[in-house]
Amino acid sequence: MIITQHKAVSIHYRLTNQQGELIESSFEGEPMLYLHGAENMIPGLEQALEGKSVGDKLEVTVEAEQAYGPYHDGLRQDVPLAAFGDIEDIVPGMRFIAETEMGQRPVQVTEVKDDVVVVDGNHPLAGQTLNFTVEVISVRDASAEEIAHGHIHAAGGCGSHEHSHEGGCCGGEGHEHQGGCCSENPEKPAKEGCDGNGGCGCQH
Repeated sequence: MIITQHKAVSIHYRLTNQQGELIESSFEGEPMLYLHGAENMIPGLEQALEGKSVGDKLEVTVEAEQAYGPYHDGLRQDVPLAAFGDIEDIVPGMRFIAETEMGQRPVQVTEVKDDVVVVDGNHPLAGQTLNFTVEVISVRDASAEEIAHGHIHAAGGCGSHEHSHEGGCCGGEGHEHQGGCCSENPEKPAKEGCDGNGGCGCQH
């Protein structure tokens, strides 16, 4: 069986950047499971997997435009520390949900300096050319329910309810903080400085 629209596919992959640095790998654990054609992964890698079958191994280089897009300087902004309300110990790597004119958008803290927090609304891999080493492990027909839901029902792997990646080929996000600055929680409205202005949703 070959990989086509609405196939449930599991792959092992190793992801490195242009400097050869390892970003993520599944070879030491469980393979990644995804629904082909449902935008569960970056376009460049999904296109490369089209027509492949179990046992196929491939090396794929994906330019930024077919991965996480270009890096936008306007999505990196300084936010007053006071805008984060009662959230304590703001440190680089923490993620929040920003309300923007384009809807909700995840942002990541990249730097904390005095009373200012630098947040970045770009994906951590935005602007980067990515290199994948991939092995196709299994291919099957997706169920009608999986197709309707737009992802594969399985424990772990991309598209499941129990596992999320910090980046990598499925593009999932890690832990995100609710409430406080840039909240998506309707019971905890965004505080001053998070009204949707200025790119990531946190204005100066």
